[in-house]
Amino acid sequence: MDNRRLLIAFLLSMIVIGVWFWLFPPPKPATPPPAAQTPVQTSQTPQTSQTPAAGQPTPAPGIAATPAPGEASATTPAAPATPAEAIQAAAEERVTLSDGRTRAVFTNRGAQLVSMVAPEKESLKSGTLELVRSRAGGTYPYALVTKALKPHPLDDALFRAEKSPDGRSVLFRYSGPLGVAEKRFGFDPRGLLEVDVRVPGHTDWGVFLGPGIRNLTPEEMKSRFEHRRAVHKRGETVTVLDASGAFDPVEVPGQGLAWVGLADTYFLSAQVPQNGLDRAVLQPVLVQEAKGEGATFAPVPPKDLITKEQKDLPREFTLVLEPAGDRLSLVSYWGSKEYDRLKALPYGLEGTVELGKFGFLARPLLAGLHWIYDHVVQNYGWAIILMTVLIKLLLLPVTHKSTMSMRKMQELNPKVQGIRDKYRTKLKDKQGRPNLESQRKMNEEVMAVYKEAGVNPAGGCFPLLLQMPILFAFYGLLGSAVELRKAPWILWIHDLSVHDPYYVLPIIMGITQFLQVRMGPQAADPMQRKMFQLMPLVMTFLFLGFPSGLVIYWLTNNILTILQLQVYNRQQKAAA
Repeated sequence: MDNRRLLIAFLLSMIVIGVWFWLFPPPKPATPPPAAQTPVQTSQTPQTSQTPAAGQPTPAPGIAATPAPGEASATTPAAPATPAEAIQAAAEERVTLSDGRTRAVFTNRGAQLVSMVAPEKESLKSGTLELVRSRAGGTYPYALVTKALKPHPLDDALFRAEKSPDGRSVLFRYSGPLGVAEKRFGFDPRGLLEVDVRVPGHTDWGVFLGPGIRNLTPEEMKSRFEHRRAVHKRGETVTVLDASGAFDPVEVPGQGLAWVGLADTYFLSAQVPQNGLDRAVLQPVLVQEAKGEGATFAPVPPKDLITKEQKDLPREFTLVLEPAGDRLSLVSYWGSKEYDRLKALPYGLEGTVELGKFGFLARPLLAGLHWIYDHVVQNYGWAIILMTVLIKLLLLPVTHKSTMSMRKMQELNPKVQGIRDKYRTKLKDKQGRPNLESQRKMNEEVMAVYKEAGVNPAGGCFPLLLQMPILFAFYGLLGSAVELRKAPWILWIHDLSVHDPYYVLPIIMGITQFLQVRMGPQAADPMQRKMFQLMPLVMTFLFLGFPSGLVIYWLTNNILTILQLQVYNRQQKAAA
């Protein structure tokens, strides 16, 4: 094969892959088909001639306020007769449970979770953040809804709270005109929240969670690196549903379900059923921020009815857990998606950490970064640099052999160019059509020259191909590992998981890439040299929006390659 065609094909392929990787995020997981005739559909406003105003959400399932007294609702169960013994509180109050730096706040109105403040990372140096999505009224996590996803009458009940002396658990009880219910919440020794809900005499109920998790900024909501997901595991299969393009509710059978939850790129709210779960229903909703009042939510309209303004609104998932009887027990994880922390739990929650297709490489890279951070330098930016040096040393035999092969090819360039000049006028006939026979003979003579010198024309491409999986693994790692979120390096680089705000790092990286090309062996063909010189510009453009940690890796690799080439060039001059 003609060396020029081989190199051009390779470079064009790399450019296409790089541009595609820049313009489009990694492919989103396929969404399972919605359950047939799921009652979720009845939670939407009945179809009439009236449609909501453009861009204005209608009340979301499980989010809307409880119907006013006297209003009839076909989906709201009738309240049972008043029990003989009334158990209720005189007024609304808040109950706070604590476990280390984690703090859960409940309201006794409906026994709902209104706040969950948890550490951003397991490290004591990290801060804390709110994981319960703020909202302009409506129901909160662990509220009750009907199977049609309408608010349950018990959400307005004032439960009596019985808090344990150690402040780690609370029992909410209610018995009155709205029905009978009991909810128990408590932190176990691992810091997980144990949940036990009983609604005697009712079969039409479920436990509501969401929408989403934590409060993302408007910039984070628009970022392609911030994902809003629903996740669940059945058997050994982890399914990830992306909220951004979701329209239909999804039903997940309870049998064989290991866990189900709501997640974003860095944090997770996972529910591990202990007993009593019949099914889980995941409902996509539109999110619209209300100024100073939190967010409002509405079910996503069907594809043929959604307006342009509604298409532009961000989306989240809500989760409803429906029991098989009158009791549902859960173990709940609220916190960061730290791989080692999740792997230490017996539920397989580490499957929620999305490290990409090269996760098998990203996991040892992450472990290596942890080790360097814990034992060498407590700065993930310097840890990335040290990791890059180790990778470079590991690949040194391959890169050395490749560089020597390219230098031999450079020495053979005059012979190769002479062969091409000899056939230049014979490659096309008088009509301008390719002369395949002449091209074949030229390629054979060129390959004979390479073979005689023991040179592989594709040898110079192999190191780059070898580094691409590591690059993609770092990309997945730096875009998903919460350990690197808000991890500073030096000067203005305060977060290795986001791009350089001043674009200094990618520009310096592009300059070093250009120096690397100029110092390396030069191709004989002018077109090849121009394409090599164009690559630094393409790489700079690609890396402008990449996480700073990834740019640091590539920049460090460029500098090490320049030093390596400097040594080779001096040796070559000395030998001459």
